[in-house]
Amino acid sequence: MGKTRISRGRFLKMVGTAGATGSALSVLAACQTSTTPQQSGGGGGGGNTLHIYNWAQYLAPYDIKHFEKKFGMNITQDTYSSNEELLAKLQGGGTGYDVIVPSDYMVSIMAKSKVIQKLDMSKIPNFKNVSKHYRGLPFDPKNEYSVPYQAGTTGILYNKKKVGRVETWDPLWDPKFKGKMAMINDVRETIGAALMRRGYSENSTDPRKLQQAKQDLIKQKPLLQGYFDSVENVPMVRRGDIWLAHVYSGDGFLAIVQDKNLAYAIPKPGATLWVDNLCIPVGAPHVDLAHKFLNFILAPKPGAALTEYTDYSTPNQAAVPLVHGKFTKIPQWDPSGKVYDRLQTIRDIGKATRTYERIFTEVKSS
Repeated sequence: MGKTRISRGRFLKMVGTAGATGSALSVLAACQTSTTPQQSGGGGGGGNTLHIYNWAQYLAPYDIKHFEKKFGMNITQDTYSSNEELLAKLQGGGTGYDVIVPSDYMVSIMAKSKVIQKLDMSKIPNFKNVSKHYRGLPFDPKNEYSVPYQAGTTGILYNKKKVGRVETWDPLWDPKFKGKMAMINDVRETIGAALMRRGYSENSTDPRKLQQAKQDLIKQKPLLQGYFDSVENVPMVRRGDIWLAHVYSGDGFLAIVQDKNLAYAIPKPGATLWVDNLCIPVGAPHVDLAHKFLNFILAPKPGAALTEYTDYSTPNQAAVPLVHGKFTKIPQWDPSGKVYDRLQTIRDIGKATRTYERIFTEVKSS
């Protein structure tokens, strides 16, 4: 599985109001190949520089400027487009990075693979600012290897005038919207949606439940325009090419604040909560400085600047009151209570990953 969150909400800001598909895809391609000053792929080892391996456009300029000023250090970044690319780089001997930004399930894989090191929490006092909802999650139950960075959900962006109110996954299987729907081109997210629609865990390895999800997706396929990245689905909804799309929340939120006819649903009975995290690789040349960066991001102002830049939710509860932007008025931006209780995180399912990949291949070729 290769979860690709290229630039997330930043993608739509780069394409403005999401005009022609050709323009949008040109920017998407640019994001995939983008690197910041450090292009050697090894992170380097300069004593005056913090080397970060990150998703594209995923660190606020405010934070770069203020961290560099506060600690008298420079920040350079290399970028990747999937968690698997990140893992392969580290396993292949890509040393020299001080901080990396893996997603939820990848933290547990990296810990087992011994490519990330345990954190010294005494050097991260601002961890106290992390909301209880984002502590002790299944991929790192003791927060030994990671601190949360940004978060969001995976749900449905839809045109209210065309489809009415969406509360469950069922509209994405409704024949009356045939040709006006799209799913995310992602193994775990799409099979997970089919599983959660039936009330199952999105991490299920039960053969019977997976077979049911497979058959449901095969029935759904003729109703879809196709399987695309979230950043491709959103412009199609905005143009009216489709009316419902499976998307990541930040992409959906930016569309909503630009078009009052659109809305975003966190479907019942369950939906994905994703959390990106800060970790320190084994062999990091500036471990102490890396801890300072983690602590810095968890301070209120840097945390607020980060989430204003990405449009995603912040696990930093001290930052929430400082965040400004139209997207903060969207109820789903900061899920809580009963909504949060039905969210699920994608977990490492080990050998069953191959089963998921086979199922998705069979669905798409059916």
